[in-house]
Amino acid sequence: MNYRNNNGEKDLSALGFGCMRFKKKGNGFDMEEIEKEIMHAIDMGVNYFDTAYIYPGSEQALGSVLSKNKVRDKVNIASKLPHYMMKTRAEMEKYFNEQLSRLKTDHIDYYLMHMLPDKASWESLKERGALEFLNELKKEGKIRKLGFSYHGNSDNFIELLNDHDWDFCQIQYNYMDENSQAGRRGLEAAGKKGIPVIIMEPLRGGRLVNDLPKGAEKAIKESERGYSPAEWSLRWLWDQKYVSVVLSGMNSMEMLKENIRIASDTEVGSFTEEDHKTIEKIKKAFEENIKVPCTGCSYCMPCPQGVDIPGNFRCFNVSYTDSYFNGFREYFMCTTMKRKPTNASKCIECGKCERHCPQGIHIREELKKVKKRYENPIYKIGAAIIRKRFS
Repeated sequence: MNYRNNNGEKDLSALGFGCMRFKKKGNGFDMEEIEKEIMHAIDMGVNYFDTAYIYPGSEQALGSVLSKNKVRDKVNIASKLPHYMMKTRAEMEKYFNEQLSRLKTDHIDYYLMHMLPDKASWESLKERGALEFLNELKKEGKIRKLGFSYHGNSDNFIELLNDHDWDFCQIQYNYMDENSQAGRRGLEAAGKKGIPVIIMEPLRGGRLVNDLPKGAEKAIKESERGYSPAEWSLRWLWDQKYVSVVLSGMNSMEMLKENIRIASDTEVGSFTEEDHKTIEKIKKAFEENIKVPCTGCSYCMPCPQGVDIPGNFRCFNVSYTDSYFNGFREYFMCTTMKRKPTNASKCIECGKCERHCPQGIHIREELKKVKKRYENPIYKIGAAIIRKRFS
């Protein structure tokens, strides 16, 4: 197993075990198989296990295996505070103590603010006593590192990154999100500050592996490397020096062994010029399904009404390049869960943005399409709940 430097301290395994997709059996988990996979991962050097309060049964399953096999001290547990479910410090304490109980431990090594969308949300948390609470947990040794997981654009990510002396962060990043989400710009901003970056969605929920566009299949087949679609995605990430840990939601021994092999064999800077050309061919095949030719340059910004125009178009395109569900999920997380929403329906059609768009996109008309595609009754109910939590 290769390890990535963790800011001068104990190194983290390049491969992290994502515990959201544990193997199911009947109405519950296949605990026998889960135990085999976790123990094999530990034996092979994987030392970072990622879970969250809202992953049903995940914290309990992980805690049970680690406790039963007396291997808690061999690994780093990462879990997340569901700040969007609470308003007071007392609630924060309640949820955290419940997590310790679920995980059968007295501390969490890497603790994240789950899906922290922007600086305004972080400021609101601090006003409710979150930072004092978290600092006390660090002082008491109940958490070792404090970070946040993020979905949104690179500008908001960097603003949030610079607002606190974070120990680490977690971002969605893959070759299709190189210039969206926190993106390469966010990755490098964190890396240059010496902040370890944990990567989630390296395969974009499986979209970079399953049902590939024909052009992508052709590019992979024509390469002399012989890599699988998953291997191309993982090697592209581990080729970059600021990537600390790549999370994979492994739920089979075959997948686990394959990912360990790749993680143990990939070094920073190992990609050749020909490898990069292959990735570009794969990306081009996916991009043929894009509906709005937005490059994310942000020349249209800022919007007087606060609409995140590039972000809206990115989520809109995801519903065609990936799936409607993924697009809807990202739209909700990246525009609506913010303290100040940035969704398409805030547009008043002033037209200021269109005067600056180098692609000549009819932004006002395209934002109407985004609104029509996503802002359905289910979205409105969810948005109302979020607004109530923020009030």
